[in-house]
Amino acid sequence: QVQLVESGGGLVQPGGSLRLSCAASGTIYSIYDMGWYRQAPGKQRESVARISSGGVPNYVDSVKGRFTISRDNSKNTVYLQMNSLKPEDTAVYMCNAEVVRLPGLRPRQYWGQGTQVTVSS
Repeated sequence: QVQLVESGGGLVQPGGSLRLSCAASGTIYSIYDMGWYRQAPGKQRESVARISSGGVPNYVDSVKGRFTISRDNSKNTVYLQMNSLKPEDTAVYMCNAEVVRLPGLRPRQYWGQGTQVTVSS
């Protein structure tokens, strides 16, 4: 199996910063796209940022210029650096990865358990 474990959430004041990490472990042959999603109470889950295996990022408009996604392929880890945080960024953040477990198999989506980010004074 494959496990994704997030870390780095917490409580931060508006304008502050947090860095989320998500490490994939288990039977992994390769990882395609990795990304971060978030879900606030009463709202639908939304894609925040994604990054290809080659390091090309994509962001939702609301976080452009404030968040940076990166990955370390040697560690099967994806990061989300969040700066200039706003109260509306408050949500549970979940990482996602498209994983090929063995050669010849199709990629499957895996999810982390989520980490709470709260932006409040």
